[in-house]
Formats: sequence, structure tokens, C-alpha cells
Amino acid sequence: MNRVELQNMAQAETERQNAFRCRLLCCASTPCLSSGSTAVSEAMKQALTDGNLDAEVEIVATGCMGPCSRGPLVTVKMPGQEDVVYEKVTPEVAKDIVAKHVTQSKPVSENVLPADMPFFVKQKKIVLSNSGQIDPERLEDYVARGGYSALAHALREMTPEEVCATLTKSGLRGRGGAGYPTGIKWDLVRKSEGDKKYVVANGDEGDPGAYMDRTMMESDPHRLLEGMAIAGYAVGADQGYLYVRGEYPIAAQRLQRAIRAAERRGLLGSRVLESNFNFRIDVRIGAGAFVCGEETALMASIMGRRGQPVPRPPYPSERGLWGKPTLINNVETYGSIAPIILNGPEWFSGIGTEKSKGTKIFALAGNIDTTGLIEVPMGITLREIVYDIANGIPDGYAFKAAQTGGPSGGCIPSQFLDTPVDYESLGALGSIMGSGGLVVMDERSCMADVAKYFIEFCMDESCGKCV
Repeated sequence: MNRVELQNMAQAETERQNAFRCRLLCCASTPCLSSGSTAVSEAMKQALTDGNLDAEVEIVATGCMGPCSRGPLVTVKMPGQEDVVYEKVTPEVAKDIVAKHVTQSKPVSENVLPADMPFFVKQKKIVLSNSGQIDPERLEDYVARGGYSALAHALREMTPEEVCATLTKSGLRGRGGAGYPTGIKWDLVRKSEGDKKYVVANGDEGDPGAYMDRTMMESDPHRLLEGMAIAGYAVGADQGYLYVRGEYPIAAQRLQRAIRAAERRGLLGSRVLESNFNFRIDVRIGAGAFVCGEETALMASIMGRRGQPVPRPPYPSERGLWGKPTLINNVETYGSIAPIILNGPEWFSGIGTEKSKGTKIFALAGNIDTTGLIEVPMGITLREIVYDIANGIPDGYAFKAAQTGGPSGGCIPSQFLDTPVDYESLGALGSIMGSGGLVVMDERSCMADVAKYFIEFCMDESCGKCV
């Protein structure tokens, strides 16, 4: 496949979708599946069949739509009308949606989520822009929304040095926790001497309450593959490894299907997009150890060894997998790459704060009204996240603390609710951004119990070298 064929595929898929009078997007990410979205989808299919509407209405199994605690979620898309999102959809409500909304254009009001609710309007979706909008198992769906055009642009219009410089200029920092400048890390690997180099995606998130990477892998796998392929081109690697947490079977399955689909169309493998660039990606399933999220332990696990951290230096950029230069970023970091290549570094650096650019994905959990996944500009305050986006704490209880950064992070008490959420501000409070888990506790929570839980977690999951 070349660039012209890629554009033709996008146009053909757009025309195919536009031929439907209505499209019903049914969330098929883990939270909605666990709350019964499969039965909802089946009920809608049966209602369409009974009404002879199969040819004019399409049902699409999508990724996460965001407000996970309100699932199963269904979005109704009709040309010329605003999308309508339904919450807590049962098979009976699903039939009503078909009978009233699809057939008569009358929304089922009691289950509709308001389009102007802060959960939606306060977000800025870049990495998650496709999540809940496409079928993660259809390559054509991704391509229709601009998928793989960033890779095509990088291969034809940019040198590896220019790709690294673009990321440096954008201000993108690693989303795995440490916040190291991505462009600088890529350039270090690019400059490293070696007859073989590797690209690794860390999808082994293990922080309690965190599921950002799982959601992206389930909802938009091709975005991750495209980011990794651009990385391979930039650093001079022809092999990538996707290390997926063992408890994420749906994510691993969708990624493997996405890899096969991309290889069949010449978007991965040999002579990518009819260029001289070769890049293969293999999935490796994690061994169920929290410590394997640490990059040196992760590499040991990929190589079939015990997941045991080793001291640095040498850093992976010099000696990584099998002693070769290796680039490691987490899933969310790779998800940011394609939009930056397409829109330019100035666009990305115009979002966020002076030192923390772009957006950040958070998994909201704990004592809040609406738990789920959000993507917000860096610098938004903790108060806006808790009281606007998450709709506050149920039953009138008071906010006590928010835990960020997983077991290595910290708890932010109520007097710091107006703190901007960025790398520097959280660091100044003694916490860290981490990968993006955000657990809210109200006045009923005992902080001694919280501290005991995390100490026991670290004791149980540690490799023993810290002590």
C-alpha cells in the first residue's frame, strides 16, 4: 500500500459510513462489557432485524466512551444531528432506542447524558480522540479518521533527525511517570551505535486504580502501532515489542488482530508504505508482576528471563534488549506521536503549561459520582477534575484526599485542591504525576489504612532491592 491507496481507503470507508441513515455505537471496552454491553448490542441487532432496518442502520462495537460508571453506553449518530449518548442501557432500553430514536427521531430522554455536562466539555481529547468513535478491530475505521497518514508523512517528508526534533520542540514528556522529554530520549537512541535497535511499548500498568493504557490498547490499537512505527523510523529500529499486562486479555487480542491487519495492508512488516523502511511488532504478555513495569525488569521479561530490575547506567538507550540500543515509552506516549506529526509541534506546545505540554489521561476512581477515563489539558486544577468533571462526591461527603502516581506517589489533601495538575506542581507537593491513576477519598477514608495498604502493596510487589 502507498499513500494514494491509503487516501483511497479512507475515502471509501467514509462513503460507506455515510451511506447509513444512522450508526449505533455500543461501547465494548472492559467496563461496559462487564456491565452487560454484549446483551445490549444483541438486543439492538434483534430490534433492527425485526424492524427491517439492517440495511440503513449500522451497529458498531467501539472502545471506551469515558464515563465508565454509567455504562453500558450507547451513542446514536445521525447525519446533521448532534450525537446523543445514552447511559446505563439495558436490553429493554436498547429496544426503545431503536423503536423511538432510530425510527421516530425521538430520544429516550430518561437515559440521555447531557451533551453539555462538564465530564464532556472540560476534556480535550487528543490521544483518546478516536476512543468510542471507531471500531478498534477495523483498520478501515482508523484510516478514515486520518490513521497512518502521520507515518506516511514521516516516511516521505521527514528525516529521522527531523522527527526527533519535532518531538523535542513539541515539549512532549514521557507519560509513564518520570516525565523525561520524549524527543531527547528518541534522539539518544537514534545516535547510539548498534547493528540492531529495538522499540518497546510499556503496557504493563499495575498501579491500583489505573487503566489508561488498557483502555487505549482496547479502544484504538492502530494509534499505538502507528506511534511505534514512527519511533522505529526515527531511531533506526526494525523490531518493536508491545509488552501487555497479563490481566489485559482483550487488549492483547485486539492488538494482535490490529498487527495482522496492518501487515496485510503493508503498513507494518517489510517495505512499509512502499518505502525502504521495515518494521515488525510482536506482542509479549506480562508475567503478572508489578515490578515488570520498571523498564529494565520489563526488558528482562521480554527476553524470557526473570523480571528483575538492574542498576542503571547503562541506560536502555545504550544497552537494552539483548545488549542493543532500545527505546522504551509507555502506551500513552506513543499515542501522542501521530497527532504531533500531523498538526506540528507548535500546536501541541500551545496546550498545557510552560513546562508540562499537551494533555494527560487520568483514570478516575474512588469516592466520586462519575468514575471513568478522561483526557484533560495539563494545568487543570484538582478541584475541576473532582467537582466538575467527576461531578463531586456522592451523598454530601467532604473531599479528604486524592492519591496520584500509584504506590510511588502521594496523597494530596483538601487544602491543595486548587493545585494545577502538572509535573512540577505535583512534585512540589511530594507526589508525582505517575502514569495517570487518580483515586479520590472522602472523609470516611482512614489515611492510616490507605498508607498501610500501599506499604503492604509495595512490600508484596517489590523486587526487594530498595531495602
